[in-house]
Amino acid sequence: MKFWLMKCEPAAYTIGDLKRDGTTSWEGVRNFQARNFMRDEMKRGDRVLFYASNADPSGVTGVAEISREAYPDQFARKKGHKYYDEKATAENPIWYMVDIGYVETFPHIVPLDTLKSAKGLEEMVVTKKGSRLSIQPVTKSEFAIVVKLGRGK
Repeated sequence: MKFWLMKCEPAAYTIGDLKRDGTTSWEGVRNFQARNFMRDEMKRGDRVLFYASNADPSGVTGVAEISREAYPDQFARKKGHKYYDEKATAENPIWYMVDIGYVETFPHIVPLDTLKSAKGLEEMVVTKKGSRLSIQPVTKSEFAIVVKLGRGK
């Protein structure tokens, strides 16, 4: 099992939306490194820290899991859609998406400032200056520390 952090702006989708929906597709990723993580490394059952970006404050709001492994992002081939890519074809889809399922909502957000100051998270990708990647690997230890912080323990 691998562990991930996935960022989403609250205006687009929240952990509360995921709780309501149960599962959702994670489409619209248009960064090759993030795409490669989804396409090549994410497996069903992997755990995800759900991160609210551009929020006040930004931080981890809960836990999800990969419920469906990578498949072509259908919006890449839908003309007029905001995620349309004219280079994407059925033979060469270019962009992929995964489905995630709801696991839990933390009682309180774990803010980025807390992540930056917590012992054991010094190397966590999201805490690094200039870290903008929407999908990031997380170590098992980092995941456990963040979950503990999120549950208030």
